Amino acid sequence: MRTGERRCPACAGVETLPRGAKNGVPLAECRACATLYAASSPAAAGFDYDGYYDEANLSVPDFVGARLDEIFASFAPYRRTNRLLDIGCGAGSLLEAARRAGWEAHGTEVSRPAVEHARRAGFEVFCGDLSAAPFPEGHFDVVTASEILEHLDDPRAMLREVARVLRPGGLFWATTPHGRGISAKVLGLNWSIVVPPDHLHLFSLKGVRRLLEAAGFRSVKVVAHAVNPYELLDGVRNRARREEVGTEQLNKERIQSSYQLNEMLTSSPSRQAIRSLANGVLGLARLGDDLKIRAVK
Repeated sequence: MRTGERRCPACAGVETLPRGAKNGVPLAECRACATLYAASSPAAAGFDYDGYYDEANLSVPDFVGARLDEIFASFAPYRRTNRLLDIGCGAGSLLEAARRAGWEAHGTEVSRPAVEHARRAGFEVFCGDLSAAPFPEGHFDVVTASEILEHLDDPRAMLREVARVLRPGGLFWATTPHGRGISAKVLGLNWSIVVPPDHLHLFSLKGVRRLLEAAGFRSVKVVAHAVNPYELLDGVRNRARREEVGTEQLNKERIQSSYQLNEMLTSSPSRQAIRSLANGVLGLARLGDDLKIRAVK
């Protein structure tokens, strides 16, 4: 590791394999845990989250709410204080699901447009990082963070703060892209999820487990699931198209195709069974594109 380079954000390893660069940001793979990450200082890269949300992405399809209701039903055994925190609450989909399930829902968010959107919906949302929020120790039963860890300069610091605000026996639930999933293996740096300085790291299964255990979680379960076959096939067949349309357009197409696929797979019991089977296979093979995390303090 050269002076000025980062340690692995997952396991703090210093031995790396260079993986080239994207958007002008050099990337490295940790030799110890195989996490892919931005090798240079993320502070120099920067990212403007005030411009991240607009009216187009502050709403989600109806089927997303139904899936979130299933997830929030699984949080019931952890209900003691009835308080839940969503980190990086964005459009407020998780807060809405928490409210439907009867939770006293709070949020944090760094994007001011998203904060204002959530506050208009009646939620208490702190504008800023979790470290600056005035939450007391052991305040929440459940803390959630959907697609947040990959954005953070210092995920270790955030997870230590999560452990602080969770009560003993409380649950941390999160999702984050999998840097060793099938799309990462097939598409490499051309995968639309590899977008520094927005996404600063893509964890491996081993890496995210080490990260959570170092933060003080005593029971950690991580499953690799889901894949977007549309993007995978398009990436293999149409590599030249990336140069033509650009990363932003590809990300929009990825999100839209993912929504369409998930809506199709939740439209009937038989299709839900197909989705469950596919996720089971991806989980066993550790090739899913998304990591689903459940960690108990």
